[in-house]
Amino acid sequence: MIAQILFLIISGVATYFFAKNLGTIRRNILLGKDIDISDNKPERWKTMFKVAFGQTKMAARPIPFLLHLIVYIGFVLINIEVLEILIDGIFGTHRVLSFLGPVYDMAIGFFEILALGVLVACVIFLCRRYIIKLKRFQSPELKGFANQDATTILFVEIVLMGALLKMNAADQLLQLRGAEHYMKAGSFPISSWLVVPFYESLSDGTLMMLERGMWWFHIIGIFAFMNYLPFSKHFHIIMAFPNTYYSNLNAKGNLNNMASVTQEVKLMLDPSAATPEGYTPPTSFGVKDVQDFTWKNLMDAYSCTECGRCTSSCPQNITGKLLSPRKIVMDVRDRLEEVGKNIDANNGTFVDDGKNLHSYVSEAELWACNTCNACVEACPININPMEMIVEMRRFKVMEQSSAPGTINNMFTNLENNQAPWQFSPMDRANWTQE
Repeated sequence: MIAQILFLIISGVATYFFAKNLGTIRRNILLGKDIDISDNKPERWKTMFKVAFGQTKMAARPIPFLLHLIVYIGFVLINIEVLEILIDGIFGTHRVLSFLGPVYDMAIGFFEILALGVLVACVIFLCRRYIIKLKRFQSPELKGFANQDATTILFVEIVLMGALLKMNAADQLLQLRGAEHYMKAGSFPISSWLVVPFYESLSDGTLMMLERGMWWFHIIGIFAFMNYLPFSKHFHIIMAFPNTYYSNLNAKGNLNNMASVTQEVKLMLDPSAATPEGYTPPTSFGVKDVQDFTWKNLMDAYSCTECGRCTSSCPQNITGKLLSPRKIVMDVRDRLEEVGKNIDANNGTFVDDGKNLHSYVSEAELWACNTCNACVEACPININPMEMIVEMRRFKVMEQSSAPGTINNMFTNLENNQAPWQFSPMDRANWTQE
């Protein structure tokens, strides 16, 4: 009973803090402007199953796709065994699902194979990052916590899979020796040859301590991992599903039209036009700070996997420009976290801290983008960095009249000459005179 009470306390505390962190992230996302994207539900479900569950966009790069698929399937299926651990912890049972007989044996055996696959895949991911040193993992925006985060998660997964195999190895030997409470259940194709040889000389008491120790280590590790997720890029294992469901289903070349600007232009062109009921003239244009984005843009920021596929596909980045779409998304998330902490520190009210999103993103980055949508196409979970860039540009142009000289010249010509060229409309046909 002591072990059960301790387990309930630990699981209750872990669940409480996880729910609290989820609530904070939900609050931060809803700081964005409201937007209705609940249309076409069948297509949205299809997109989510295809992109998030099916990982179809990952397949563009076969090797990381295969490795990620192993980790993904392992994460999903091994959690079935975690469910059994939770039941055992609450009720004080041991391998409670063993009544399934051959199905249970086959499942445990398959979980062990997956555990080894996840372990090997994580080692390869570490090699790609630190030995092969793939270019997209060496970008400046990954220095510091971002790189440490990726490494920490990979090591945690390796350790957790190792704990699972060690627990099963000790359990298997205790079953074979007929130890009390250790009924014969499960199949152990990996731990039987990888770990058991090191345990065979140990006494029953030592094996029981190892089995219980690894059991507690595994479940506490999972609770710790669960509460680390909201602070990590690996939060995408949760956010990928709602983020792909709310994907932009329009053609990628279709930029968002600013309805407020359209209405203002209509009223200016026709002074006799009636102002729509409830219409409020816009007070600002574009995005100055994270609150000016839609909630979907902010969900994008929290969903980012930091994989760098967007940046490695960006033609401007490839040619040496300062722009990194991944950095833009990470900057949005960092600023959103900063705003959220500001709100928490001031009893639910945001107090101007003298900064905004443009304190993170330079004009050189914004104007390097050629809006080609390569980053949008490359993202494995349908994040749209280009939309963020365009909205921040709109603020620069429409609120601060800040744009590269060539673009400002074009704006002036459009205003004065109704064309991008610097000559009077009356002279347009002069070339026909010769």
